[in-house]
Amino acid sequence: MSWTRGRVVASAALLVAGLLAVPSVVPNTVGHLGSLLETFLPWGGLAVPALLVVALLRRSATALVSLALPAAVWIVLFGGRVLPADRAPAAHDLTVLQHNVSDENPDPGGTARALAEAGADLVALEELTPAALPGYAAALAPGHPHHVVVGSVGLWSRHPLADSRPVDIRPAGVGGDWNRGMRSTVRTPSGDVAVYVAHLPSVRIRLPDGFGTGWRDESAVALGAALGAEKLARIVLLGDFNATLDDRGLAPVTSRLTPAEEGFGFSWPAAFPVARIDHVMTRAAVPVTTWTLPATGSDHLPVAARVTW
Repeated sequence: MSWTRGRVVASAALLVAGLLAVPSVVPNTVGHLGSLLETFLPWGGLAVPALLVVALLRRSATALVSLALPAAVWIVLFGGRVLPADRAPAAHDLTVLQHNVSDENPDPGGTARALAEAGADLVALEELTPAALPGYAAALAPGHPHHVVVGSVGLWSRHPLADSRPVDIRPAGVGGDWNRGMRSTVRTPSGDVAVYVAHLPSVRIRLPDGFGTGWRDESAVALGAALGAEKLARIVLLGDFNATLDDRGLAPVTSRLTPAEEGFGFSWPAAFPVARIDHVMTRAAVPVTTWTLPATGSDHLPVAARVTW
């Protein structure tokens, strides 16, 4: 081992540590690269074993020692999420379930049955289509007799619903038939809760624009404003936000609510999940546990959480 080789690897290790610790240093001015980094931030830890291999091949003591820094940063940020989650039922007031069921789902009937059997008090769905909606309504009705649908989002509840209405989260220039936000008061035995269901616009990686988050970020601002104006103290927000909790584009929402974030909880794509973009968040309530359910016919995994006041 030599202390004179491996300075390039050591520099790369310091760069990785810095990006993991402070991803906000990467600006969004060019292709929204900052948001792109934040979307896949936990995967930045893979740079450590890659650099370790190079350091061993170079037989560089300097490089090996330098790798301790990004490894330590990753452990501090994400190490706790690796630990097995406790699935024992914790004391809670409400169990909620959120699922983007996909408008291209080849088995909406099977998806509906799986959701009905999950045992949640509230079930929020996105990408509902007119053709599939009757199947979801029929499957969920026995356990969730109260429901409301606005555009392509819907909420099914064991408890009565009141004051249900659309929430306008349309980006500028999007037509009036684009309805992907709603709000309802859920009358639980322990008091009223404002429940929001939202599906923020999708993002794409395209040349020459890069990571296209403009519409999603506009929608997040509108949703954040609606949440800020909510008069009820308790809020539960359920939805597909097409953003991770680390993504600065979701800050108008995450700055107002407490997310359920136990474990990594990657929810997309269902075949090999790499990002948590489906979320449960609360105000004046505490998410005590959260987990993903087995895959359905959707390209997203269902996400469930227990909430206590």
